Amino acid sequence: MQKNKVKDSGDGGGEVAADKQKGHVMKIHMISETAFVAKGQGVDTAFIELVELLRSKNDVEVVVNDEGTGDLLHSHTYGPYFFWKGRNYKGRRIHTVHVIPDSIKGSLPLWKLLYPLAKSYFRMAFSYADMLIAISPMVEDAIRELGVKTPVVQIFNPIIAGKWIRTPENRKRGREMLGLNEHDKVILGVGQLLDRKGVEDFIAVGEALPNVKFVWVGGRPFGILTDGIKRINESIANASEHIHFAGMFDLKDMPAIYAAADIFLFPSYQENCPLAPLEAAACGMPVVYRDLKEYALLYKAPYLKAANNADFIELTSKLISDDSFYNEALKTSETLIEQFDGNTIRAELIDLYKQVLKTNAVKNK
Repeated sequence: MQKNKVKDSGDGGGEVAADKQKGHVMKIHMISETAFVAKGQGVDTAFIELVELLRSKNDVEVVVNDEGTGDLLHSHTYGPYFFWKGRNYKGRRIHTVHVIPDSIKGSLPLWKLLYPLAKSYFRMAFSYADMLIAISPMVEDAIRELGVKTPVVQIFNPIIAGKWIRTPENRKRGREMLGLNEHDKVILGVGQLLDRKGVEDFIAVGEALPNVKFVWVGGRPFGILTDGIKRINESIANASEHIHFAGMFDLKDMPAIYAAADIFLFPSYQENCPLAPLEAAACGMPVVYRDLKEYALLYKAPYLKAANNADFIELTSKLISDDSFYNEALKTSETLIEQFDGNTIRAELIDLYKQVLKTNAVKNK
């Protein structure tokens, strides 16, 4: 499928700098309902990281949620707040599509009954936007399958260079936070406690490897509205002592949490452009993914993948016992994250903002 392209202007600030000399700096109004109702999950992290990335230079201005107004609106969620704020931004509404209809599978109870309604709602929300950002090829495909006519461009979730650094200080602090000693070999999982995230597979792999520590970090932002909550709770309660569920941590603590671990397992069954494995890779550890079509479409570089629990166990065991294989996997992580360079993605976003404003200005002449 042909990828929609945004012209790259280097640092994304050339035309903006010219506007600045005229006394105007482009102002982006960034909004997300996750700031109010669903903190601690991937969309909220992506939203926070993007605001931080855009504010890292002075070529644009960013206002968040109710802080003010901007030249255009960039939303990361699709609820009532998006429609309410968007009423004053006709022709200048950008929406990053983090969630697609398939995302409710294994996330919400009765998702099979909700699925047709979800498709209709997503179609309405995506059509309300004037430009859609698909964070992966699979997301773009899902948008087009809904029959949405809004233009779509692919821009990945960024990883901010320098934030996810493994240091001795971070490793020590992370292990203290997780109750681990310095000699423990630690396998980490990060994500919501959802059926879709493969929590029970993580437990199964842990049960097969009793000589290492397995730690899962994450909670339930949607509380009792979680698919399989009773069964997952029972699996967690019956897990062996070396398998620990540590709960949620603030985003500022996550560099230390990642640094505390040696290997990252990501057994999720459905993702779009997940941040957790990229953060883990940036923090200097091997990452083992589930072998999914969406990753094959998304990643330009090779990555470690497992088709089933037996493969997860085999790869994890080899990473633990084979130093040469472990070091090769570290290089794989380093190469993988190059695709998600924050400066490159920032430039693409700013070019897109200028394109949307220019198109709107032409229409309103």
